[in-house]
Amino acid sequence: MFDGVARWWDGFELWLAQQWFPLQFVLVVAVLLPICAAATWLLRRGVDLAMNVAGRLRPGRADEQAARPDRGRGRS
Repeated sequence: MFDGVARWWDGFELWLAQQWFPLQFVLVVAVLLPICAAATWLLRRGVDLAMNVAGRLRPGRADEQAARPDRGRGRS
């Protein structure tokens, strides 16, 4: 099984290396851009989820919320 995958990958790598450079660039970008976008989206969703869980575990008290400065957020 692994030998078949290794042979296929070697053939694909040889084929890609023999292509014109702009075509190589376009093919690599066409594969890597969606993978990187999906990884970024998953990472952001994971961090948002972790922060929401952490916020629920330690909710702020009402007096702490009132004493905290706005820091430029809110109405303009």
